Order: sequence, then C-alpha cells, then structure tokens
Amino acid sequence: MRNGLPSFLEPFLWSYDSNSLDKEGDRKRIITNILNWGNKRATRWLFSNYSKEEIVETIEKPLVGEWNNKSINYWALILGITPGSLKKKLPN
Repeated sequence: MRNGLPSFLEPFLWSYDSNSLDKEGDRKRIITNILNWGNKRATRWLFSNYSKEEIVETIEKPLVGEWNNKSINYWALILGITPGSLKKKLPN
C-alpha cells in the first residue's frame, strides 16, 4: 500500500483499491474500517498513527451506513463518548 499504509491493513480495506488510499485524505474510511473489522495489530497501528481526536471525531460523526452497531458502541464505550448515530436518537 502507498502513502504510509502497511500491507497488513489490506484485509480490512478489501473493498478499496489499496494503492489509491491516502492515509490523511481517506482518514475516516480507514479509521471506520479498522475499528469495525480490524485485529489487535491493526488497531494498535491505528491508535499510533491517528490522534485520539481524529478517532473520536470519526465515531461522533460516523460515515452513514458504514458502521457495525456492535463495533461503534464498543469503541464509544472504550473512548467514553456517544457515537453520532446514537445522539440523534437520544432525547434532549
């Protein structure tokens, strides 16, 4: 993979052309897929390559229809935040 993405991430980004993904430009896509489907090695890489703020923002403003409900709820719990998909459902 180009642009700073290691080849061990390819299984979690399988539906995308790995040579055209950009670490910064496709940040939300990469974070979403790794948090949805990644293993321990992939999530370690993710947390060492993106800031907590970038990861939190991706969960608080999720890509529509891209998240596994169990995954987004798990990571929101781990990070102590409310995912954006739940904020819309919660009463004020």
